[in-house]
Amino acid sequence: MPEFSSPSSSVQEARRALGKRLKEMRVAAGIKTARDFASRAGWHESKASRIENAKTNPSDGDLRAYADLCGKPEVFPDLLAVVHGIEEMYIQWSRMQRSGMRQVQQAHVPLYERTTHFRVYEPGVIPGILQTKEYARAIMGGISTFRGLPDDLESAVEVRMGRQRVLQDAARRFGILLEEGALRARFGTSEVMAAQLGHLLTVATMQHVSLGIVPFSSERVMWPLEGFWIFDEEVVIIELATAQVTIKQPSEIDLYARMFTELASMAHYGLQARSLIAEAINALR
Repeated sequence: MPEFSSPSSSVQEARRALGKRLKEMRVAAGIKTARDFASRAGWHESKASRIENAKTNPSDGDLRAYADLCGKPEVFPDLLAVVHGIEEMYIQWSRMQRSGMRQVQQAHVPLYERTTHFRVYEPGVIPGILQTKEYARAIMGGISTFRGLPDDLESAVEVRMGRQRVLQDAARRFGILLEEGALRARFGTSEVMAAQLGHLLTVATMQHVSLGIVPFSSERVMWPLEGFWIFDEEVVIIELATAQVTIKQPSEIDLYARMFTELASMAHYGLQARSLIAEAINALR
């Protein structure tokens, strides 16, 4: 069984958390020692200890053994999602963008195309799926310059614009929540911002799109620190300053879905949302 070798402390922490969870399952099942568990599973006597101490990556079969021998077969899908997602859960931008920004934009195209229900929360920017070309160029250009990336800005913008074709498919559903601050954060010139906000007014009229704005004045029941995207019930993607985090564990996806519902209850829609957008446009003048 291969040893863990990832240099990412976040990934290693996730592995330790998995090992701790497996140990807790074993103890709760009345199997006092890892050696006893290994014996029952027909493993080498040290294997369970290595798994629980995050020294060895458990296989699918190993997880099945833990679920069955601990009398918890129903947790197997969740355990499987955890271990399969660990390696891809935290990918540094420096690794993803070493050849520029286009590759990252292109990598998400298959996920967009197979998703039928998008739920998006953004606290500080207009999400890519709603961006005008000029706004996208301004925000992506700033990122590229700050990170010193190879200059493939124009091709990256074109890929981002191409991904927006899913928005024209009335068979898909889009729930998009923006903080009012995202309407006011300036990327590009006043003209760029005015056009971007005007585009939001157009999108807000689409029947299959629910656009909610969480106003500054809302009484807070949720306080996420970053935006997140939920693709069906398949995956949650979070973009941090240093990395992209991908979540596939069903219980965590459910947590983000609940968070989205809470945030949605705080948002303004329809005329109230359009009024907030209009106020942001007027503020540009």
